[in-house]
Amino acid sequence: WLKCKGHISLQRSLNLHLQILCTIYINFLSYYLISSCSQPLMEVGGKNYEASMAHVDCFVKELLSSEALKEYSRARVYLDENYKCQESFTALGSFYFIHDSLKSIQQFDFKAKKFRKVVGRETCTETLEHTPMLEKEKFPQDYFPEVRTRRTVDSFDLVNIHLFHDASNIVACEKSPSVYSGTRQKALGYVLDRITDQRHERLPFFLFGDFNFRLDAKQVIESFCSTATVQTVRAADTNEVDKLIFRETENDRKVVLQLEKKLFNYVNQDVFRENNGTSLLEFDREPSVFKDRLSELEISFPPSYPYSEDSSQGKEYMNTRCPAWCDRIVMCPSARDLVLKPENEEKSVVYDNIGPNVCMGDHKPVFLSFRITAGAGKPNANKHKCCVVQ
Repeated sequence: WLKCKGHISLQRSLNLHLQILCTIYINFLSYYLISSCSQPLMEVGGKNYEASMAHVDCFVKELLSSEALKEYSRARVYLDENYKCQESFTALGSFYFIHDSLKSIQQFDFKAKKFRKVVGRETCTETLEHTPMLEKEKFPQDYFPEVRTRRTVDSFDLVNIHLFHDASNIVACEKSPSVYSGTRQKALGYVLDRITDQRHERLPFFLFGDFNFRLDAKQVIESFCSTATVQTVRAADTNEVDKLIFRETENDRKVVLQLEKKLFNYVNQDVFRENNGTSLLEFDREPSVFKDRLSELEISFPPSYPYSEDSSQGKEYMNTRCPAWCDRIVMCPSARDLVLKPENEEKSVVYDNIGPNVCMGDHKPVFLSFRITAGAGKPNANKHKCCVVQ
């Protein structure tokens, strides 16, 4: 089984970019011999969804009509495209592709409270609230959207989530942890309580999406600029901090870092790429709050955001934010047991990103692949292999 998360920018250089994205995605499925794939989407339609939503349908049609997906005769596509209804619009989406080698796959009907066999291909857009095969929620303004589906062969929940971003780099570095981190913590706690409540049978679950987890900005800046002096520039009309400029005390007072609301211009971007930036994981502290409820495999890929959206600079970061591992796949302890079963050889479990050298949008998608046994999420599980991912 594979779960893959990331933003895919659909609104720019459409014809070429759609072709590139489809090719990468299809090649990825083929390379890993995927038996079943779950692909959640954030910001369906891109940043300018009113003008670009139609291109999403083109992307879906391109995928479903591809030669490589002919052996995935069962598919479910859920896209929240009804942007005119802002009180419920989440811009979330999910693709599910099931290979013909899997003989029995069922999906949970949340209304009837029972599993139903998955047959054929179905696409659902705009009216997700009326679809019994998923749960969609858009929380109040201080909370965030999430979509849940649950499936057998192995009975587990798949939860697609999008948490709030850091609106201002200036505010983010004021204290440790940041005010934004606290808001995300509150929202994620709510989601975890919601998906483990008593409305449905409790199952192992995977939670994936744009968590918007950021490095501890205050601590990062103190590390990067430990010997620098800081110049504070205030807005003339409001006297609020508009810009922070960190300069070396020597070396002609060279600027080390310039920080603005939407600018994080650090002199040495190589630090985010050397050894895949893993030296910075010590500042990746937001997930630790939930260490008793959530697990994650070891991260060995570079920060997933914010990559350049220039198609010729697929490995470069934009200087808008401090690069961070925003895009994650986490799981409850019982789901981790499914992934790390003894029959799962070390090489068969892969947690990595997609398209490391290619422009995939401002977020680089990440994926988790592993082997699983039929009924593994149930107490009386069958022991035969059903989903083999290599």
